[in-house]
Amino acid sequence: MVKLLGTGLLAAFFFSSTFILNRAMSLEGGHWVWTASLRYLWMTLFLVIGPILIGRGRLLFDALRLLYRYWRFWVVAGTVGFGVFYAGIAFAASYAPGWVVATTWQITVLASPLVLLLYGRRVPLRGVVFTVLIFVGVLLVNLGEMNAAGWREVVLGGLPVLIAAFAYPLGLQLVWEARSGGHTRIPHIVDPVLGDSFARVLLLTLGSLPFWLMVILVTQPPPPSAGQWMNTALVALLSGVVATSLFVYARHQARNAYELAAVDATQAAEVLFALAGEMLLLGTAFPSIAGVLGAGMTVLGLILYLLAQGKR
Repeated sequence: MVKLLGTGLLAAFFFSSTFILNRAMSLEGGHWVWTASLRYLWMTLFLVIGPILIGRGRLLFDALRLLYRYWRFWVVAGTVGFGVFYAGIAFAASYAPGWVVATTWQITVLASPLVLLLYGRRVPLRGVVFTVLIFVGVLLVNLGEMNAAGWREVVLGGLPVLIAAFAYPLGLQLVWEARSGGHTRIPHIVDPVLGDSFARVLLLTLGSLPFWLMVILVTQPPPPSAGQWMNTALVALLSGVVATSLFVYARHQARNAYELAAVDATQAAEVLFALAGEMLLLGTAFPSIAGVLGAGMTVLGLILYLLAQGKR
């Protein structure tokens, strides 16, 4: 159990790089469109070259074959699950500190059950009382930020994250439903390649590329700086590759629902890591009392909620 929690916390540490580096690029004047789109350009390169380097070229071929056959589905799923999701996260970094974005992002724990209901799935109601702690905590953090920055910054920094919190599970659940079948508007994709998590990430990443191209053409942002190229590559590597691999490994090693929920709960540490990282690397001021209390309530509520879901 200690090893599982340690691995989960290490994954949260690397995941927090997303919020810190996105904020750093924003403070340096980098446009949010490049912060978001370049990450997925790097991810595409990593995910295409990776299988070839490790001798899994067949997996790459099978994934591309599936993309060609169901390209409409992957464009929709990739646009929602990766495109809208990360556009909201990157946009919010222009108006709110990374730790505030990380705290608000925890609302995705509440969004996931609602998404399941939208697809007609039953969800466990145990631990729902703890969602009140999460909601109040996020509210306090944003109210504290409002006192420091103003309501406009809070709305522009908070609302996109709320949209992202729903878009991410909505897109991922589309893939799950496609594998399971039973929906008239979602194609039933029967293919062993979908059993590989690497292939699913690759297909969603490739499916999101038309969205990023459209956003670039519509917004026409100024060219990215050399620092933005480097930082987006770091985000893609640290969060997209290292953190995701560690987190998936920890979940795979869990022996029961309780341990699985405990691993998921470690991701609440993203809030603390993002706050510490911004204070050390970016000189962010220590948050207000409301911000500290809100962050603490969010982390506590998230841990209690996930642990309650894991009990039998």
